[in-house]
Amino acid sequence: MAVAVEAGSAAGRPFEVRPLHDALGAEIIGITLEDAVGEAMFARIYEVFLEHKLILFRDVDLPPATQVAFARRFGEVQVHVMNQYHGYSEHPEIYLLTNLDADGNPNGRHPDKGTLYWHTDGSWRPTTGHATMMYSEVVPAEGGETHFADMVGAYEALSPDWKARIDGLKAIHNLDFSRTRRHDHEPMTAKQKAEVPPVAHPIVRTHPETGRKCLFLGDHAESIEGMDYDEGRALIEELNALATPDELVYRHRWSPRQCAVWDNRCLLHRATEYDPAAERRVMRRCTVLGDRPY
Repeated sequence: MAVAVEAGSAAGRPFEVRPLHDALGAEIIGITLEDAVGEAMFARIYEVFLEHKLILFRDVDLPPATQVAFARRFGEVQVHVMNQYHGYSEHPEIYLLTNLDADGNPNGRHPDKGTLYWHTDGSWRPTTGHATMMYSEVVPAEGGETHFADMVGAYEALSPDWKARIDGLKAIHNLDFSRTRRHDHEPMTAKQKAEVPPVAHPIVRTHPETGRKCLFLGDHAESIEGMDYDEGRALIEELNALATPDELVYRHRWSPRQCAVWDNRCLLHRATEYDPAAERRVMRRCTVLGDRPY
């Protein structure tokens, strides 16, 4: 797909912006991440983030401390309740996704099968995810992509009947539900489950900064408040399928040393399969907390 490059000077920005897809995503070219963390530069970076919903930096060095510092420019960084993914004792904000053993060899286990299904980070919290920052250290030769789906476009594409049907409905988001059903064991301890009880959020949320309406569901959504469980499950599954047509999905193939930041308030995302017994994949994630959806 041919995309235009938006010159920095034309937009009053000291960098170039290259759209990645018609629906979402833009690559930022011409600055370092150290530049991006600065007060004046970050304001311009954030404009692109809101406009394109996802921003990408290629071929960058991002040590864990710099990653956390950059994530903090977006807001408070989450320390995930599933502390088995805390890969750095000095940086518990980093959620480490790796299939490597202590010797650096593939261990044959996918680190988090829940990531393979459409979801939005932190929707299981009262204050949901604002942004997620992912950095690629090691990527497989095949598979291990991340796909993103535009939930503004998904809502706008719904028929008037669908919009009327879901107006005012709330979904119950539950981390224990999504993680337990996607793994072949219970990955959360009783203490972890108690720390994140199920929470209700509107199926249609208003983006707090752009004012645009978007669908807010994904794999963490278990049931519909006030609705029969099976009926609610069927509604969620149908809407999740409707929300991800090809034309609204950007498929990102990672290379090492890339940093992507996306807006959890208006995107779903999922990883794709890879062979964890033969391939290596190491990704570092920070999730920035936002507000309560309305």
